[in-house]
Amino acid sequence: MPGATNKRANRERLSHSKSHDGVARLPRKRFYRQRAHANPFSDHALEYPESPETMDWSAYYPAFVDPSNRDDATQIKAMRKDVEVVDIGCGFGGLLVALAPILSDKLLLGLEIRTSVTEFVQERIWALREQNKGKYDNAACIRANTMKFLPNFFRKAQLSKIFICFPDPHFKARKHKARIVSTTLNSEYAYALRPGGIVYTITDVEALHEWMVEHLNAHLSFERVPEEEVESDECVVAMRNETEEGKKVTRNNGQKFVALFRRKEDPPWE
Repeated sequence: MPGATNKRANRERLSHSKSHDGVARLPRKRFYRQRAHANPFSDHALEYPESPETMDWSAYYPAFVDPSNRDDATQIKAMRKDVEVVDIGCGFGGLLVALAPILSDKLLLGLEIRTSVTEFVQERIWALREQNKGKYDNAACIRANTMKFLPNFFRKAQLSKIFICFPDPHFKARKHKARIVSTTLNSEYAYALRPGGIVYTITDVEALHEWMVEHLNAHLSFERVPEEEVESDECVVAMRNETEEGKKVTRNNGQKFVALFRRKEDPPWE
């Protein structure tokens, strides 16, 4: 397809390019356009670790590599911090970029299944790191299918926050199995989240909001966060206003439905 070829050529030409004053350029979104959603059940060509212990994060967070510690058997460079905050289906990275300065003491990761969109976010973060030394070193993005491979990346109780922002509504009943909040997937979120960790959800589709609330409420590992706590959370402000979808909903005078769920302590073994 000529259009796709031209976009790839422009991406390659502008990749890691700099302006006349030597400052890294931000990528142009129009060269990275792709379908709004991807089928998570398709056989995507994805790379993923065999287990969290075999994942080498050093290329994504080079500023956080621990030079004094390396696994000589696997050549995996040890990190001074673990990934702790995940944005599932991060889109063009608006929330990642907004949260990086707010959660500057944590490593943030965007998970995105679409190839071109992932490339855009990676280039965006690279350019922002160049433009703002030390400010966005804690953010990164990888291409991944969360519905299939979340436990391959994260150990039990590793995460403190999971963001699910404006996911595909999958309106047809036969497509509900593809929704990113479900009985099965909620157990995976509960596995990766530490007690006290929070799942953040937002959508402009009321029926989907009710679905997510119903399924997370029904899970024994989660309890809904009170509204007054939701409104005082600075991450919620960013979630409402900084994602590309959130901005679109604002422009269209639409509603945004927000719900947060806290990971409960596991009951003691009898």
